[in-house]
Amino acid sequence: MKHIIEVENIKCGGCANTIETRLGKLDGVSAVQVEVDQGRVTVEAGDADRARLAEALLRSGYPEKGTAEGIKAASAKAKSFVSCAIGRMS
Repeated sequence: MKHIIEVENIKCGGCANTIETRLGKLDGVSAVQVEVDQGRVTVEAGDADRARLAEALLRSGYPEKGTAEGIKAASAKAKSFVSCAIGRMS
């Protein structure tokens, strides 16, 4: 099944690389595509995997749009800067 998740904090190809790498390692994920300009992540995975995918994105600093507020949003933004840097080095 194709899951399309609109996320926050995607800034560049480094962010995309991190997202593709981390989600690609999850069991049941067969493909990951990131559209940086649209802030969209498309993942081929099982029907019941959407919540697990959104949680993995949040842990990496890329929460689904509209789901992180206040301190949670600030924390996600900080994590996204680290994820971005790691993605650029990979």
